[in-house]
Amino acid sequence: MRLPPPSTTAAAAAATVGAVLAAVALRRYLSASRHREPARVPMSAAAGATTLVVYGKSAQEQELLASAAGSVVLGEGDPSGDVAIALAYESAGFDAAAYMSALRARRFGRWMLWTPRIGSTQDLITRNFAKLPVGVVCVADVQFKGRGRSKNVWESPPGCLMFSFTSQMQDARKLPLMQYVVCLSITEAIKELCRAKGLPELDVRIKWPNDLYLKGLKVGGILCTSSYEPKVYNICTGVGLNVDNEKPTTCLNAALQEANHTSPILKREDILAYFFNKFENLFEIFMNHGFQVLEEQYYNSWLHSGQRVVVHDAHENKSGSVVTIQGLTPTGYLHAIGEDNKSYELHPDGNSFDFFTGLVRRKMEA
Repeated sequence: MRLPPPSTTAAAAAATVGAVLAAVALRRYLSASRHREPARVPMSAAAGATTLVVYGKSAQEQELLASAAGSVVLGEGDPSGDVAIALAYESAGFDAAAYMSALRARRFGRWMLWTPRIGSTQDLITRNFAKLPVGVVCVADVQFKGRGRSKNVWESPPGCLMFSFTSQMQDARKLPLMQYVVCLSITEAIKELCRAKGLPELDVRIKWPNDLYLKGLKVGGILCTSSYEPKVYNICTGVGLNVDNEKPTTCLNAALQEANHTSPILKREDILAYFFNKFENLFEIFMNHGFQVLEEQYYNSWLHSGQRVVVHDAHENKSGSVVTIQGLTPTGYLHAIGEDNKSYELHPDGNSFDFFTGLVRRKMEA
């Protein structure tokens, strides 16, 4: 099912509502924050402390976020608990002005915390969710305690786009599907960016449930975590995307150069802006109409339609059953058809690093 394009009047109204919601969200979170004047930190002065550089779509938004960020605390993995809040930074590795210029989203990504090095962007926004506006993003050049599924930890070197951002929803049934909206937003954003820049289109694919692949090799991953407060779920989403490092697998720009050695490269700033521009649109559709209206787009980007996999039976001591993947169930697991022509829901066994080496099937009710 495809939604008709919104009318100009509807689009303008949605933009106005988005701007109002963004302003309300910021003021709501600022009301709980301690206000402290941020420092303007040169690179040399930040030694021994974790520097967070504050940016906003407007000067007012930057100043308001700086006040809110004054009380943030670091994750447990950071060796120093000291935080230096800055409005500027010498030799910053991320061009915030270019990012903000390309950003069109009204609710997400308008407030940004950039850091040259941190334990985990996901830990930072998770621990400080109530102090920061909903829609804030934290971007790092280097992570040394990045988080993955099943509590996997890894170091992310320069050249990767690593960021975490916040959102909220009230419907618990939608929570498991949020990661699919983010994955789809990434793949669609990369395609749109390539078209806008006149570059060869990169066919980034989704490996269920939350990995991104290019030419059969992993180039990124998604992590969504949530917590509950009265009437609302607070969601923290982390994304890692290999833009410039050919090792250990491949990266986006290596694929571009392979397609056309004279091709310009993709920049992290543009990818991030295009992601939020796309995500805000898909998130609104998802919240208003459910994931079903996005399924066609999602299946066009994933790797698994018609894939045959070997599974185990959840309630029997049998292994080696072959099923064919059809799509997703309403709860976000894999829907498959067995050799007996019955429908099954596939779950990971919780032990395997690769989900597809440890799938367990459960018979679906007719």
